[in-house]
Amino acid sequence: MGVMNKFMNFIGLQEEEEIVERERIIETPEEPETPLQEQRTKQQQNKNNIVSIHSQKNSRVVLHEPHSFDDSQEIADHLRSRRTVVVNLQRVRPEQAVRIFDFLNGTVYALNGSISKIGPNIFLCAPDSVEIQGSISDFLHEA
Repeated sequence: MGVMNKFMNFIGLQEEEEIVERERIIETPEEPETPLQEQRTKQQQNKNNIVSIHSQKNSRVVLHEPHSFDDSQEIADHLRSRRTVVVNLQRVRPEQAVRIFDFLNGTVYALNGSISKIGPNIFLCAPDSVEIQGSISDFLHEA
């Protein structure tokens, strides 16, 4: 009967408090609970907490087009705040683009994130909580 109660609790058809009260009544209808038993019951309740799969309230993707190397610090701050950033390096000089990319690559590495090229001089920088799947083929080399 305990497995059925856990299943009903998991899908939300039964409240957790009702289950604990029913199990107490079935187990010990005559004896009062000792402080040790109360503590065990509370520990069991803590272990059976339901965690929502929608734990992150709102995820945000930031689009950023830096104009100089100084803007790379702002992008790194977004990554530290666990936001995904799309970086467009098309409007900066090639030397600046390399410096910005190297800085962001080091930031992503330090945060255990990932970086992926999604276009010519456009990169997707993601923290470790975001998984990047697939790749975009570079059709310029195919033509």
